[in-house]
Amino acid sequence: MDHTDCPSPNGLPDSVRLVAPSLEAYTDRVLLGGVWKRPQLSVRDRSLITLSVLVARNQSERLPYYVDMALDNDVKASELSGLITHLAFYSGWANAIAATEIVQPVFARRGIGAAALATPDAEPFPLDQTGEQRRHTVTSRKFGELAPGLVQLTHEVLFQDLWLQPELTPRDRCLVTISSVIATAQTAQLAFYLNRALDHGVTRAELSELMTHIAFYSGWSSVFTALGVVKDVFEGRPD
Repeated sequence: MDHTDCPSPNGLPDSVRLVAPSLEAYTDRVLLGGVWKRPQLSVRDRSLITLSVLVARNQSERLPYYVDMALDNDVKASELSGLITHLAFYSGWANAIAATEIVQPVFARRGIGAAALATPDAEPFPLDQTGEQRRHTVTSRKFGELAPGLVQLTHEVLFQDLWLQPELTPRDRCLVTISSVIATAQTAQLAFYLNRALDHGVTRAELSELMTHIAFYSGWSSVFTALGVVKDVFEGRPD
């Protein structure tokens, strides 16, 4: 079945109704009819979070439905392009490349070409020199002798280049990264990105709702594993 043209309004293949009708009912009633309509997060943010999980977990079969939804929810094609590129660094090159192969027919069907993906006149976001130097100093002290090449690339490419690219705002990159980290159970890295998100304007209420939303896409256990980190970060900040 070609899922890019799936006739079902919930994007589910016929196999779900034929094999697990209760799953279809939960999808319609609880997920799409409930969670996606909760006001604590915009549908645009929910689209970014969902796509990040699917790319990070290489669940590309579900991408066409959610890419269409994202574009309908005011996510720009350039932002989707930036999301996939960003996740190459956080979930691996192969996952990102696999995502491009699934997303490309959706772009073609909707008439989205190269011009919609480029931001030639956009300036990179300004670098927080003090914050990045502090982060780099800590990382260099901990891992500089063990993996100097990785530490240097993290400094020069990840945080001084990728995070500043204009396709996604720093706030959106935080949402994408946190979603990827939770989806791949890399909770040791989560506290840093939660603090970064709060510093870039993501509210506690939005992070709380992110955890609720993502449970449906990465699973309850991965979210409950992450909740302890979220709790510690919230309790450790004065704001």
